[in-house]
Amino acid sequence: MMAGWRGSAILLLLVAATAAVAAPLKLVDDAGRAVVLNLPAARIVALSPHVTELVFAAGAGNKLVGASSFSDYPAAAKRIPHVGDGGKADAERIFALKPDLIIGWHSGNSAADIATLERLGIPVFLTEPRRLDDIPRLLVTIGKLAGTEQAATQAAADFRAGVAELKRRYAGRQPVRVFYEIWHDPLITVNGEHLISDVLGLCGGRNIFAGVSSLTPVVAVESVLAEDPEAIIASGALYAERGRLEGWRRYSRLAAVRRGYVFFIHPDLIQRQTPRILQGAQQMCEQIEQVRQGCDQRRLD
Repeated sequence: MMAGWRGSAILLLLVAATAAVAAPLKLVDDAGRAVVLNLPAARIVALSPHVTELVFAAGAGNKLVGASSFSDYPAAAKRIPHVGDGGKADAERIFALKPDLIIGWHSGNSAADIATLERLGIPVFLTEPRRLDDIPRLLVTIGKLAGTEQAATQAAADFRAGVAELKRRYAGRQPVRVFYEIWHDPLITVNGEHLISDVLGLCGGRNIFAGVSSLTPVVAVESVLAEDPEAIIASGALYAERGRLEGWRRYSRLAAVRRGYVFFIHPDLIQRQTPRILQGAQQMCEQIEQVRQGCDQRRLD
């Protein structure tokens, strides 16, 4: 009798375990769409450089079989076949790679490309990180999709700890009005919904164009002059090549230019929505702190 009970219990446990393994994985992406996988993805295509980095950070880089152009970090990403860029994905090449999951960028990839890939029967999970909290959330989510939850959870915890440390150091500091420049011609910035604006807030910076409706608006130089920011932070290639004051030197009436508070951060460290943004945030916080210290010194003088 006892042996029969034990046999039934073992059978029930086996059935339950089999059901758990067989249960499909269903997650909602950042576009609000349900994405279902029967098994963790083994062949992944990333349609943005930030997605490529997130997949590696989540411990699933060895599952990438295709990536978008400019996917160059970490070094192993350079060896992954390219399948187009944000403007145009090569659907034929992607299909030939036989992926069981595509991870894209909701606001960066073409909606028509995404629709084409879905018609081919390939699950597509779209990301749209707008806040620092979205990065660890997406790391954990990618870990679930790829079956690398342990590595992804650790990476997420490390990122949250880094953000908490910066918040501890800079929360409550004197706010500094900042103009952030993505590009110089045309002059492009970010609004308050952009991830970079969230980094500014972490450092105690105030985005002078936070209230603009467009995520990455084109603005006139006259608008920047009217706002007269205390600091300008730029990440365009122009400044990497020619120096941080290039393009602004002639606007000496700006307080940021007159006082030398024009800074540069490499775009890969601040404009990619990946764990490396902590490095860019550290630089940004230190730059904004320089402005505070300068203001304090002037008040003492």
